[in-house]
Amino acid sequence: MFERLQVGLSNALRTLAGQGKLTEANMREGLQLVQQALLDADVSLPVVKAFVEKVAAEAKGERVARSLRPTHQLLAIVYEQLTALMGPVDHEIKIKPSGSVLMLCGLQGSGKTTTCAKLARLLRAKGASPMLVAADLQRPAAIEQLQILGERLGVPVYVEPGASDPVEVCRRAVAQAPKSGANVVILDTAGRLHVDMDLMRQLEAIDRKVGPDQVYLVVDAMTGQDAVRSARAFHEALTLDGVILTKLDGDARGGAALSVKYVTGVPIKFIGTGEQIDALEEFHPERIAGRILGQGDLMSLIDQARRKIDQEAMVEQQKRIMAGEFTLDDFRNLLDQTSRLGPIQNVLAMLPGMSGILGALESDDVDAAASIRRIRGIIDSMTPEERRNPDIIDISRRRRIAAGAGVPPHEVSELTRIYDPVADMMRKMASLNARGRIQMIQQLSRQMMSSPESLLSRQKKGTGKRLGAAEKAALRKQRERELRRLKREKKKK
Repeated sequence: MFERLQVGLSNALRTLAGQGKLTEANMREGLQLVQQALLDADVSLPVVKAFVEKVAAEAKGERVARSLRPTHQLLAIVYEQLTALMGPVDHEIKIKPSGSVLMLCGLQGSGKTTTCAKLARLLRAKGASPMLVAADLQRPAAIEQLQILGERLGVPVYVEPGASDPVEVCRRAVAQAPKSGANVVILDTAGRLHVDMDLMRQLEAIDRKVGPDQVYLVVDAMTGQDAVRSARAFHEALTLDGVILTKLDGDARGGAALSVKYVTGVPIKFIGTGEQIDALEEFHPERIAGRILGQGDLMSLIDQARRKIDQEAMVEQQKRIMAGEFTLDDFRNLLDQTSRLGPIQNVLAMLPGMSGILGALESDDVDAAASIRRIRGIIDSMTPEERRNPDIIDISRRRRIAAGAGVPPHEVSELTRIYDPVADMMRKMASLNARGRIQMIQQLSRQMMSSPESLLSRQKKGTGKRLGAAEKAALRKQRERELRRLKREKKKK
């Protein structure tokens, strides 16, 4: 997400960083590039003008002029203004003791029905008991979809077959909620292909007669300024409490995310980052600003890891790594756990300094997910002994593994070549604290940017000759003795 904006702002700030000293002339040129980057990202023109004016006013102050690193101060100013532009945001959904009603509205195709289910899942994870209400009576498919999603989540769905009045359906659903054990009712209202008076009158009637505690608008981030115009129209009719931006993972520009709060005064509460039922996140302006400026978003990545990764399995694996053990089984488990966080491109985008590597992957048209599946297939085709000790894989074993995985033999060799440096890296990282791991990730990202093949290449020893079979066996025995020694020391502790 935000790839186009990220590239544009990075180029603008890089231009300023190349200047020995910031002057009014080169500052003006740099801010023109910032303005162009925002316009290319489909940010609303009034928003762009206000943003650039605020950055320019801050940049002309003593804070930048007296700084030893003025471009770093300028970057900090851009970050602060981006955060202010999108925030502040209160993510809390207050639930009354007597129960609360949340009304979701939006245009057709915005992902409103799916977002209702995602929100129900999020609220249930926080201890609430939600109930979904199928009030989009114009689309039978929406009712069926909501029932399927509710069944998958184990959340009750209120449906009235053959009903024609959505207002009465909502009123009866709210009355039924306490009997179903629900303390939060989520209304999935009707949508239209575009904003029209019939839609607004229906939504106003539900708002007036049912009295929802909070009203959220679901908008498609990929529609750009149309999303902002829709938000303004709905807010004038209903007085929105928040906006939920969907399909943000597919929005390379980000104009809607940067414009909605400024234009409408309504904060973005949540963002949809995928089609999965758990792909709904709280909107944190400071984290989004970090992503836009290529600084990553470690906090969101950590939040996802806590929710999606088996913590007990990870602790057990860390103990094994600290004892000097990291087999291909561990490598496969690591890939599986990482895959749970979402597409590998999204994970890389959240790591500080990895945006350049992500761009290189995309420019080379690398299908990272397919590559991970192939690696897993190769590991699954090995025997337990081969996974524990890949050094025993000779030509005949390589051919057998390749045939079982459906890949050429050279890909098996490539995996074993990649495995060694990854294993070394994991052993080093296991002994570091959180700060040390982040620093190591940043160091590796810089190394990969300067020489992408360096991380995946096996470091050759200065022997001056190729090792023979006997020498390889001796080295293997030496490694095994070292592992046994580490295990003994661990038991003594």
